[in-house]
Amino acid sequence: MIPRRLRRPLALAALAALALAPPLAQAGLAVDLDAAGLSPAERAAARALIADADARLPPDLAERAGPLVLRLGDDLPAGVHGRQRGRRIALDRALLAPRLADPGAPVPARDDPALSALLHEIAHVLDARLGLSREPRLLDLAGWQVRPRRFGLRNARNPMRDRSPDPYELHAPAEFVAVNLEHFLLDPGYACRRPALHRHLAERLDTPGAATGGPLCPDALPFVAPATDGVYEPLDPSRVFAVEYLLAEPAASPMSRWGHSMLRLVVCAPGRAPGPDCRLDLGHHRVLSFRAFVDDVQVSGWGGLTGRYPSRLFVLPLSQVVDEYTQVELRGLRSVPLRLSRAEIAGLLERAAQLHWAYDGRYTFLGNNCATETFKLLHDGVPRLAGQRLASITPTALLRRLERAGVADPSPLDGEDAVRLGYRFPAADAHHAELFAVARERLALPARDADAWLDLAPGTRRPWLEAGDLRASAALLVLEDAALRRAEQRARKALQRRLPRGDADARAGRALLDDTLALEGLLIRPARLLDGTPGYGLPQVEERERLAEDAPALAARWRSTGERLRRLAEAVLPPLHADALRGGQENLELIGGRLRALQAGGAG
Repeated sequence: MIPRRLRRPLALAALAALALAPPLAQAGLAVDLDAAGLSPAERAAARALIADADARLPPDLAERAGPLVLRLGDDLPAGVHGRQRGRRIALDRALLAPRLADPGAPVPARDDPALSALLHEIAHVLDARLGLSREPRLLDLAGWQVRPRRFGLRNARNPMRDRSPDPYELHAPAEFVAVNLEHFLLDPGYACRRPALHRHLAERLDTPGAATGGPLCPDALPFVAPATDGVYEPLDPSRVFAVEYLLAEPAASPMSRWGHSMLRLVVCAPGRAPGPDCRLDLGHHRVLSFRAFVDDVQVSGWGGLTGRYPSRLFVLPLSQVVDEYTQVELRGLRSVPLRLSRAEIAGLLERAAQLHWAYDGRYTFLGNNCATETFKLLHDGVPRLAGQRLASITPTALLRRLERAGVADPSPLDGEDAVRLGYRFPAADAHHAELFAVARERLALPARDADAWLDLAPGTRRPWLEAGDLRASAALLVLEDAALRRAEQRARKALQRRLPRGDADARAGRALLDDTLALEGLLIRPARLLDGTPGYGLPQVEERERLAEDAPALAARWRSTGERLRRLAEAVLPPLHADALRGGQENLELIGGRLRALQAGGAG
């Protein structure tokens, strides 16, 4: 035992010794340099490289990676920058060139291939020890998606090919982890470009981990919507009040017999606080719809079975979707609310934006169709749903599974206000029958029902359009619009049969159609709009500025090409279809003018 009178002097001496002692070495990246064959300058550059990698890695992560041995040489295969075997890393010595050009000067990370390569190989070491590339959540985010109805197996092909920081990441999950950890540590913008992956890596590695100094991420997500005037359409997730499962009811055609799956975004008008009243802002609602992009005039059933057609995520105005299904295809729509939290809605939209800019899938009617694509978006965008047994290959079955799991709430569709509040959109044929009855009550129309009336030639309908009162004329206006839509639908089918012929008119029409389809393909694969602009993942400020600048010209080109195609179609179509289109347009102008005159004159 130390006498009490000596304890204080000894304690002071111990404190003095600690103060004079060198600081304890902090945990960090433990890398031994194999300097065989390196010049003194290369050895210094290699040691500086190790120090820079250590500075980029959070201490805990660096400690988990080591100890390692680094060798730089000339024996790697052509085009291979690095290779990792166990705890040994080999790099191509030529990667040191930027560091040797001006020894001692800092090299920006974007211009430093040696630092990127070393971090890439260290990421392989960490992956081997932590199993990052085998985690289901990372595979979901990366693009190795679950295959519905295949017992949890995943696709061997990663379709997230557009706007990749390095296509090598698609080679295998392990390479994906290495490429993304490299950007996670080096790129200040990674958190904005791949936000979900950034959050996952930061959580999994227990570190903020991202390179510092990056810009604040934009609040709005970038989308390209070909149907809108401006084409480029940012969407702020805070304005999305709800997400609903939108089902187009089954039709008789083979490709539509099980319905069509979509997601409806209940978007609030600018200035309106999110709430139930946002359901009234129909002009702002959007629909996420996976469809086969058919880049040819001939729709091949075999092509749909074998995956010939690209699968694209279309972003469409709700009004266009309602019109397409209820008015043209005469199919009803059901909009079923999904029970999602605000955070889950934001995550789902973020995933949709990533797919919008990166996804290049293949559409098959039986394996990768609208139902399976919608399921995968929900599965990957809302982690809570990944544990639910929701997978289905038909839209109606997917809805039933969502309802059984308590995710979808069908109760609003049974209320008396379901149509008024936009939970149901009835097919227009019932409405057409009501309008036909109104017009027939006042006029002896030469048809037994609305369907027969719409099939009459425009010239046959014309005399009756000039004879009705205000009420009958209003009904006939809607019916005439429906007749023109029917004529346009039949003309499209006739055009598909006409254009493959080899005559001059068909060749001219085919060339214009090819231009139209190429433009449409550009607008629904928006990554191509930014060809030549550096960047990956979600577009950031400079890229969005380019989109906004180019949008008006793209929209004008879209409208102009469509109008030219319409005029040329009338020229090459068989007379029956061309007359129906011209006559339908004339009838609409006639009945519209008569209705305005009756309203001005106060006719009853």
